[in-house]
Amino acid sequence: MSGQFWLSDEQVEWLRPHFPKPRGKPRVDDRRVLSGILFVLRNGLRWQDAPAVYGPHKTLYNRFARWSRLGVFARIFRDLAKPGAEGNTIMIDSTHLKAHRTAASLKKRGLRPRAIGRTKGGLNSKLHMVSDGRGRPLTFFLSPGQMSDAKGALVLLAEMPPAKRLIGDKGYDADWLRDELKARGVRACIPARRKRKRPATHNRKLYKKRCRIENAFARLKDWRGIAMRYTRCGDLFLSAIALAAAVIFWLK
Repeated sequence: MSGQFWLSDEQVEWLRPHFPKPRGKPRVDDRRVLSGILFVLRNGLRWQDAPAVYGPHKTLYNRFARWSRLGVFARIFRDLAKPGAEGNTIMIDSTHLKAHRTAASLKKRGLRPRAIGRTKGGLNSKLHMVSDGRGRPLTFFLSPGQMSDAKGALVLLAEMPPAKRLIGDKGYDADWLRDELKARGVRACIPARRKRKRPATHNRKLYKKRCRIENAFARLKDWRGIAMRYTRCGDLFLSAIALAAAVIFWLK
């Protein structure tokens, strides 16, 4: 089948230290199963529609769900997302991810949050993200679609890496955020809202680089399984985003 996705042997060996240790019988080929999971996420397929070359679709889904809830994909992303010199400037932004009808029910049983809310655009989730100076994701979290950018920044502050400058749009123009950044020694490059009586200034030349985080969202949304949320469980969908971000931006 044309258009198949395969991780290289070198990439699998790079990721192998994060895999759980097998118990009992040896695991099915890691390269084949992970490549199949990535193929499904990239193309937004139902698990049963995965090509037979990747093996039984139940194996793909069970591996994805089990490793997601063990935190394997989150650990892979955290280990790979190291900006180095590009981390002196960080960016913050958010984007909406439309919830498909198969995942869009607001009713939820159990303790795991679904992270789906109602906005003018319908039922969706919102991805809040901090990136380095090149737009590569460093940390993110998923919320219901109606959460404001400023509230999302409040959550991201706990995981925000050290930096010298932060670039954000007008949605992050809040006095408490500017004060918190100043206390951390971070210079805010955030345009002021129109109705401010005493608007803060910002570096317009530096602000033009904000397009890089917008481009990062666009690259994530090139994967149909990310752009359109088909997964009902919020933790599984967030793991899918972490896995996609690791492969797109950080995996060599």
